[in-house]
Amino acid sequence: MRSGAKVGIVGSVFVVVVGGIGYGAYNVWNGVTGGSSGSGSGHTTTQNAPARTGPVSGDEIKNTAKDFLAAWASGDPEKASQLTNNPVESQSTLASYKEDAAVTKMVVTPGAPVGAKVPYTVNATVSFGDVSKPWSYASALTVVRGQTTGRPLVDWQPTVVHPQLKTGQSIKTGEAAVAAIKAVDYRGRELTKEKYPSLGTILDQLRTKYGAKLGGKPGIETYITSDSPDAETAPDASLLTLTKGKPALLHTTLDADVQAAAERAVKQFPEASVAAVKPSTGEIRAVANHRTDGYNAAMLGKQAPGSTMKIVTAAMLIDNGLAGENKSILCPKNVVWQSQTFHNLDNFHIPDGTLATSFARSCNTAFIKPLGQFRDKNIPAETALSTTAKKYFGIGDTWHAGVPTSDGSVPAAQGPDQAAAMIGQGQVTMNPLNMASITATAKSGTFRQPVIVPRSLINEPIASTRSMPQNIARQLGDMLHTTATAGYGTATGAMSGVGGYKGAKTGSAEVDAQGKSNSWFTGFSDDLAAAAVVQSGGHGGTAAGPVVAAVLRAG
Repeated sequence: MRSGAKVGIVGSVFVVVVGGIGYGAYNVWNGVTGGSSGSGSGHTTTQNAPARTGPVSGDEIKNTAKDFLAAWASGDPEKASQLTNNPVESQSTLASYKEDAAVTKMVVTPGAPVGAKVPYTVNATVSFGDVSKPWSYASALTVVRGQTTGRPLVDWQPTVVHPQLKTGQSIKTGEAAVAAIKAVDYRGRELTKEKYPSLGTILDQLRTKYGAKLGGKPGIETYITSDSPDAETAPDASLLTLTKGKPALLHTTLDADVQAAAERAVKQFPEASVAAVKPSTGEIRAVANHRTDGYNAAMLGKQAPGSTMKIVTAAMLIDNGLAGENKSILCPKNVVWQSQTFHNLDNFHIPDGTLATSFARSCNTAFIKPLGQFRDKNIPAETALSTTAKKYFGIGDTWHAGVPTSDGSVPAAQGPDQAAAMIGQGQVTMNPLNMASITATAKSGTFRQPVIVPRSLINEPIASTRSMPQNIARQLGDMLHTTATAGYGTATGAMSGVGGYKGAKTGSAEVDAQGKSNSWFTGFSDDLAAAAVVQSGGHGGTAAGPVVAAVLRAG
């Protein structure tokens, strides 16, 4: 048979397509089992190959992937599982795929290996009752050397079956466990996970929480569901709709234009996340992530925010009478606190500087050195920053936004961690939603807890704080504006194309065992605030800055 031919397997129901891409002459499986007999296929099965050591070879990668995909496509989970390094778990998952997911036809098309990783596409048919629907997606597997047998084996992960599948989950077809929704943005434009991939998990969470409450009815779907309470994931995730139920109309606070810009912006960098909120209301306008793990780091992440935290630190210093926008403040090259030395980037210093210039140039030492005055003024160094974060910015309270969030943490600190916290390191953790909210609060002067659905739908209490004193809000707004517009401001370059009244703050956060700092940036333009993080992105204005600027321009 010529290269690229299709070989029918098990009554021509399951098929493996093996084109010439990366497979040379090994382009055909023989017989009804989907295995290679050694005649006609040009190679001996990897099961019968002599045990070897060291990295898997190119031929082992190709042949192992071929044999596994053939066994899977032929509907033989037992055989396929024996070609993995976890036969028990893989056999259960592979058997469930055919039976519980009601997959009746399947065509697998492998691509060219990239190292030990083999990508492939699955084109299947799902049948339930008298309804059948095509189902297509892409995934990949990795071939490794078996630790005890020396055989090349598929490194078993649930993602081998489907890229969204996690441990403790399975794929099922039937009446959906939750009612359908039609989610729309604040202007009534429909939001779907196909058009806005970053919203996939969020839409599933909204559906689970509000679908039935708003009168929706479930349809027949293929969906991912958790098999145990210890599963690594969240609500059922719909993969394919065979028959539609009655979707409930759910209004969100999102803005389709800003969301689209956020989706595009994060794709500029690997491991990037961004969130945007409306300062005057706290309404979430966009949430986007571009990550290999699919994690919603924009709302759930817990990472050191670096110098973007200086917004809160500046508020604390002003509130306690230790600094002021136009008052002199020392910015030496380095400062020692509790036997630990802290430096500025490239050891710069600012002679005769003010809080405003130190903020705009992101001087670390200027925000640490005032710790030496705390004792004389009876200010509790351990809790001063956490008190301000909670009192004015809502960090430390529990947020009920309509979907799960991680709400930022500024714990009481001792020793060197006190100084590290002042510049967004140590034990301080935030995510882009937290930082967007902090910036929105600084801009408006009032904390408004972020929400993604109308507040009338949220039964839990909404977090609130006391209003920030007007003089603190004014100074924070001025300093953010200077940082985004002055020639010496670290955010000026990234914000140069953003219109309206604007402000911003850059940040970079060092991470243990990571060669390059995480890039942070937060800013506002008129009534939109946004914050982003790019893992290993370096300086805030270089990576995260363009992401935030793109989102602000869309608002």
